[in-house]
Amino acid sequence: MADMEAPAPQAVDWTAGSEGHPDDSGGYARLWRGFMTARVSLGLALLLMQITLLAAGQVSGRMPLLICLAYVFATLATRIMTRPVRLGRSFDPPWLSTVGIDIAVFFALQFFQELGGFNYTPLLALPVLMASVLGSLPLALGTAAGVTVLLLGQAFGLALRAPVDMTPVLAQTALTGSGYLLIALLSNQLSARLAQEEERSARTRQAMQMQREVNELVIAAMADGVLVLDAAGKVWAANPAAKYFLGRDIQPLELPFDISIDPAWTALGRLAAVSIASGRAQNANIVLVRPDTGPLRVLARSRLAASALGSSPALCVVFLQDQREAEARLRTEKLASMGRMSTAVAHEIRNPLAAIVQANALLDEEVEAPHLRHLTQLVQQNAGRLERIVDDVLDVSRVPLPANDATQVGLPLHDQVRRVCEDWTMHAAGAAEPDVRLGAGEPMVQFDEDHLRRVLVNLLDNARRHASQQPGAIIVSTSPAEHGRWALDVWSDGAPMDASVQRHLFEPFFSSDSRSTGLGLYICRELCERHGASLGFERVGRTTSRGEVEGNVFRVTLLVKASEVGGSVPSDRIPASAWQQQRL
Repeated sequence: MADMEAPAPQAVDWTAGSEGHPDDSGGYARLWRGFMTARVSLGLALLLMQITLLAAGQVSGRMPLLICLAYVFATLATRIMTRPVRLGRSFDPPWLSTVGIDIAVFFALQFFQELGGFNYTPLLALPVLMASVLGSLPLALGTAAGVTVLLLGQAFGLALRAPVDMTPVLAQTALTGSGYLLIALLSNQLSARLAQEEERSARTRQAMQMQREVNELVIAAMADGVLVLDAAGKVWAANPAAKYFLGRDIQPLELPFDISIDPAWTALGRLAAVSIASGRAQNANIVLVRPDTGPLRVLARSRLAASALGSSPALCVVFLQDQREAEARLRTEKLASMGRMSTAVAHEIRNPLAAIVQANALLDEEVEAPHLRHLTQLVQQNAGRLERIVDDVLDVSRVPLPANDATQVGLPLHDQVRRVCEDWTMHAAGAAEPDVRLGAGEPMVQFDEDHLRRVLVNLLDNARRHASQQPGAIIVSTSPAEHGRWALDVWSDGAPMDASVQRHLFEPFFSSDSRSTGLGLYICRELCERHGASLGFERVGRTTSRGEVEGNVFRVTLLVKASEVGGSVPSDRIPASAWQQQRL
């Protein structure tokens, strides 16, 4: 691939920081500090050698000692007070403060020590190597060429002071210069390769980090629980869904922890051990106990994963799925099929139903006996009810229409709520009378009367199924809401809903009750949306005769007639809030 090709040797791509300074934690910074430390060490060694020679009387001049002392201070200042600086492509100030000083010092020592028999030219390999590793290829070759020219000049100067045979001197100088050039070329290529590998490693680490974060996010958001166990029963990872299934907060436990610390979890440990021992995936139905919901039937499926310590399978990933949710999904699919069939049947019912209504109307014109007229009225009422049911079933497969002009007239909310609650109490056998708490005034809302009755009756029927028989078990209340709207609440003291039920609360053909079609809340929500309202659910507390009681509340947020709010009613939805329609 093009992005994986090796860069040219002169394009050493070290990670640079701001203002031309490389990253202090990168490879360039580490190499820079290594060279600066080597310079300090070399300076101290030269200073110690000069002091020893001077003390032994082998040298008489003090100039080499002063040069070495100045070199030690210069290298220490560079190492301590200077940040890593990139060497450019020319002999710039960073080059002069490091490489240039070294070349000048070593040549000065060579000049003053010529008669003493010491040869400092091998030390010139350090500045050449430093320019090759920390700089570009032109700078490295230029440094090596400059050192070679200085060596040739030194050789000619020696020949002028003491006539000698120049052939071996020039040969030695040429060989030394060739070695420096070769060192510069190879060192720069090696440093370029190092920079390339470090950059590739950084990209790989970044990609791995991003992949790990994505994996953690996906696993954390999964509805199924995920546990990673080894053969010894130690848990190495667990997502939030798994913590829910285990029935306790395992966050304070330090990973890894033993699955056997809770007797209710031992079945999971045995499942993982059997899966690892047999080398095959296993499935099992396990009952876990939660303190809030009691026993929880879970389908556990194990899958083997390669261990990080070897190639043999040593880790087991256990997926936990709530059987109630799986059964609910299956039931939803069946009910969805039945819903499609019901739509077709509803179309077939409309024609004979229309004939019944027409025949009953004709019969009503002919009969005069009161008891017969009572019967025709019953037929008319129930035929109308069947028509509404057929329309509701057909509405499931239709896109909700916007509110029509009839809803703009305005419906007295409190009067409608009173009448619906009274009728519902009268016709709901054995149902306790709801506690009706209406706000001040008489707001006029934009809602069809029959549709609001259908929504409220449906919510009351739903509350009765889950409420207790205690006083104040069902509360119907109204209150002003945001943006000049009004809220209609139906609260019951039922038990908390399971998370798997809340996620599908407003979906069609979904119900936790096998005897229900799962259309009630869906139709209520569709009717609310048709009139610009919204339907939401929340777990809140209410003040009753028994004190503060936690319960479930469904809130319908209604549009108010334009004249009630002093202007036209906005057509947009309610802003995001806890009461906005929730697709949990």
